[in-house]
Amino acid sequence: MTANPLAPLDLAFWNIESAGHPMHLAALGVFSAGSPSAAAHAADLLASRAAAVPGLRMRIRDTWQPLGLRQSLKALRGTLPGPGEPPRTPPRQPLTAALRQPFASVVRRSLAFGGATREPDPGFDPLDHVRLHPPAAGFHAAAGRLMGRPLERARPPWEAHVLPGEDGLSYAVLFKFHHALADGLRALTLAAALMDPIDLPTPRPRPSDPPRGLLPDVREVPGLLRDALSDAGRALDIGAAVARSTLDMRSSPALACAPSGTRRTAGAVIDLDDVHRIRKSAGGTVNDVTIAVVAGALRRWLDERGDGSEGVAPRALIPVSRRRPRTAHPQGNRLSGYLMRLPVDERDPLARLTQVRAAMDRNKDAGPHRGAGAVALLADHVPPLGHRLGGPLLGQAARLWFDVLVTSVPLPGFGLRLGGDPLGAVFPLAPLAPGHSLAVAVSTYRGRVHYGLVADGSAVPDLDRLARALTEEVAALTAVCDH
Repeated sequence: MTANPLAPLDLAFWNIESAGHPMHLAALGVFSAGSPSAAAHAADLLASRAAAVPGLRMRIRDTWQPLGLRQSLKALRGTLPGPGEPPRTPPRQPLTAALRQPFASVVRRSLAFGGATREPDPGFDPLDHVRLHPPAAGFHAAAGRLMGRPLERARPPWEAHVLPGEDGLSYAVLFKFHHALADGLRALTLAAALMDPIDLPTPRPRPSDPPRGLLPDVREVPGLLRDALSDAGRALDIGAAVARSTLDMRSSPALACAPSGTRRTAGAVIDLDDVHRIRKSAGGTVNDVTIAVVAGALRRWLDERGDGSEGVAPRALIPVSRRRPRTAHPQGNRLSGYLMRLPVDERDPLARLTQVRAAMDRNKDAGPHRGAGAVALLADHVPPLGHRLGGPLLGQAARLWFDVLVTSVPLPGFGLRLGGDPLGAVFPLAPLAPGHSLAVAVSTYRGRVHYGLVADGSAVPDLDRLARALTEEVAALTAVCDH
């Protein structure tokens, strides 16, 4: 394992974080306990297996040195003879080899002041990352407290918390991964590596890059120019779309808050067969239905708590992965997103679903590289120093961009086990942006849809009520579709 510079979006997540707003994503998995000592055994297994997973040994280290220059000098030092050694004649000069990289890549990496690297931690100890807790009365109550604690940035930024159930019949594991270390798919890969061995498809190797000359081929110049102009046009388009999205804002004060630094989590489980019944009757995709369920649940919740839903149409950010699921090297966040209005003010459940479907169709027609939801793509055009200096300010601007995050996290279709104990439910948990009171994540596992809710602990004391509203909304939709 060698040191690699963080991708621009990873670097953005690393610098956006503050003590009051940790930038880790998580998953709360609930296992059936095969014995009274199952939780302790699970903690031992996680610690022993973590030592063999290379991705879990990686820490993130800030650096002020231009990474491209540092790597070239390191290669050059490797060719110089030591004291008393004969001169070395390397087959290729390292600086020449560095220049054989794509020209734009060399320039970008050489100007990488204020960046960060992902590199092995020489002092890695799995016992620092896996913790067994006393029996918990409620898994979500314990998870909420743990979600409010930032990960230690000097060590590999991940943790696994084992939470025994008071009844002795179950236990939960809360996995936390910093968003700069892993996106949802990468976090799934790392967590699955700690589960009992299973047979997985072999990932397809990435095609190797063709050899390049010392300088960029002149035939590439028109293409490079077109790409630069296209990137500039895309950035202007995204910026204009963000500005338009702030007009006619119709959110609810319940979705915004002054940060308290505390967290609550809650979850809801619905039958995937019910989602398919709704989809087949009303049209759309499974994702359309799960988003419409969130809109209906928000309406019920706002009305019951007295905030009111009339005239409310909050902007939902729907992240979109740009990663190929079976690539051999799934490191680095590759995300874009769609921005849409949730029709919370619509009274009719089917009309809400129709509006969600139409909005998602418009987003898909435009593609994930256009529109206000694609702001994450702009990270590629910001130098590392800009991320470091502007990260805190960018985090505070999230409230101007969207009102609630609704993200879908992929999970395998097969069952997972830990020490022979089956994983029965898994609730994905998303980071909470500054100024936001709520974030929603959705996963499908073993024929059920799991909603994971994360909220500011002070602003949303009734998060369990919102979780119940999700199941009530599904029941209302199925009842309408059946008639």
